[in-house]
Amino acid sequence: MLKKSSRRTALSLTAGALLAGSASLVGATEGGVSSWPMGIEIYGMGILPPPGTYGQIFVGNYTADSLRDNSGDKLADIDLRVTTIVPRFVWVTDYEVFGGNLGFHALLPLNDMRLNVGGQRDHKRGIGDAHLGPVVGFHPSEKLHIATGVDFVIPTGGEYDKDDLINLGNNYYTVQAVFALTYMDPNGFNADVRLMHDYNFENDDTNYQSGRELHADYTLGWGLGNGWVIGVGGHIYKQISDDKCSASDCASAALVDATGGYRGRSFSIGPAIQYASKDGWLLSAKWQQESGVRNRAEGEAFWLKFTIPL
Repeated sequence: MLKKSSRRTALSLTAGALLAGSASLVGATEGGVSSWPMGIEIYGMGILPPPGTYGQIFVGNYTADSLRDNSGDKLADIDLRVTTIVPRFVWVTDYEVFGGNLGFHALLPLNDMRLNVGGQRDHKRGIGDAHLGPVVGFHPSEKLHIATGVDFVIPTGGEYDKDDLINLGNNYYTVQAVFALTYMDPNGFNADVRLMHDYNFENDDTNYQSGRELHADYTLGWGLGNGWVIGVGGHIYKQISDDKCSASDCASAALVDATGGYRGRSFSIGPAIQYASKDGWLLSAKWQQESGVRNRAEGEAFWLKFTIPL
């Protein structure tokens, strides 16, 4: 069992970083947060469209009422709500790399975060951490599509204060390798997965380095033949290396030792739906409930995704 001081550290860490970065509605590692907003992607996540410029808007809302410890037991009651708007721009060029189209993307989240925990309250609103990077798209068949690339997470999220309950950014860089696959049949089975591996650099303000993370967004569905796809979706997450704290006076060192590296994990699932118009725009939505959570908050999220050619 964690000592009382370690329990307070766990609370401040998790509360202080939840939904930092790119509006990470769920996460792990330092403060129980990840740079990627788990489960944000819905249908079509492996499709790089034809050359051109495209705009996307993600709208998300996350609520959580409990913090889970290393055994999955409730560590504390919390009241967390985060609403986020994430504009994303995609540019697909005419250039080819290994037979696939070369593209680039960038996103910048706008977050509204409220947290009540242990009689303390905090509220912040502003810009989170930016994501950008190259991507190469392949189309092995009319129904099968693959996209692979590297994302770079830049700490652009406002002024960071390690003593605050919540922060708009993680205050460290992340390099994320991405492999995404989509099987799309307008009149039948649909499946999507976006597999990601994150390497996190050290947070200079805390001398804390979050462990490597392996996670995936997924959807399964059935095309009804009229532009609609209905099914389920969510995310799978597992931290695959220990957190580290290099400072001799690191307040988090005891927590990392007591939890065997403070590794997080989670799973979520819920209904997902998409409509593809004949004019080229797409609208999709997903609700997901978390379970099997370790070392992070447990809650539920709603995501809305709109895509349109520019």
